[in-house]
Amino acid sequence: MSTPRELGFAMPAEWAPHRATWLGWPHNRGDWPGKIAPIPWVYGEIVRKLAPGEQVCILVNSPAHQAQASRVLRRVGVDLEAVEFYQFPTNRGWTRDFGPFFVRRQQPRSEVAIARFHFNAWAKYPDWELDCQIPQFAAAARGLQLFEARREGQLVVLEGGSIDVNGEGLLLTTEECLLDPEVQVRNPHLGRAEMEVVLREYLGAEQVVWLGRGIAGDDTHGHVDDLCRFVNARTVVLAHEPDGGDANHRPLEENRERLEGLRLRDGSRLEVVRLPMPAPLYLDGQRLPASYANFYIGNAAVLVPTFNNAQDRQALGILAELFPDRPVVGIHAVDLVWGLGTLHCLTQQEPAV
Repeated sequence: MSTPRELGFAMPAEWAPHRATWLGWPHNRGDWPGKIAPIPWVYGEIVRKLAPGEQVCILVNSPAHQAQASRVLRRVGVDLEAVEFYQFPTNRGWTRDFGPFFVRRQQPRSEVAIARFHFNAWAKYPDWELDCQIPQFAAAARGLQLFEARREGQLVVLEGGSIDVNGEGLLLTTEECLLDPEVQVRNPHLGRAEMEVVLREYLGAEQVVWLGRGIAGDDTHGHVDDLCRFVNARTVVLAHEPDGGDANHRPLEENRERLEGLRLRDGSRLEVVRLPMPAPLYLDGQRLPASYANFYIGNAAVLVPTFNNAQDRQALGILAELFPDRPVVGIHAVDLVWGLGTLHCLTQQEPAV
């Protein structure tokens, strides 16, 4: 069977026009132990900021679950005409990681399809079977072609938060997440070269930019969307921690050194913009993966997690300068990050045709 790349498909950049954003409405109390009560209201605020610019596709477990979501959305002022509900049961709500990877081609006609990767709950948790089925259900519901990502006869495990693309053939990821041979091992049968083949054939990555380690507190073991993100085709923001005593300082400096020494295929370099880290957040003694890099680029706004922190304003200002074409909006994420992820982890974009 032909791969997406062979048929002209590739994953567009997040800032390219969307038809919709996909979200899984929260329901798993284990994701926010003792703190789930405010979480639907955070989702409501996310949808309220996205809906003016695109459809919002919400995964729900049942009619009752849909009714709960609808009540919250109405109360916060969301026009439900902009919302599409899909009754596809999930284990959790981290749609970036288990949801569809949407790819697009322009020739012979503009068309969207889905690259389906296997999901195994970050090679850490036992409950993932429902989440893993979402790409197939989404493809059937939207009438889209589905490509199953395989290498050496096996399905390839990949989460959306482990990669970021610029839409022009560059892809960011980390060795810690995709290549660690001992911790949360996704694809023990694939090395660096084999993984690059998969990323090229299914997402259109002509060059893979390998960073090292992710941030402290990251339950996923190195997702790139907590530390480094494209903001345009040739510019990335990279999380920066100046405190030499903080656990994030050395890994982030090593990633900066890699990026500043990197040459692209045409001999040019990426522009690297430093994005501050918030002060460390803890709950019950656990370090949480709070990061401004976990922003989401919607059609109508760039949504940025904020943490009641002095660096909130600085991070919002940096991103506002980098996205002059749409407002940059802070979303309170102190409760949300107790689930060990924030805005980008919850969302998945479907490109416009």
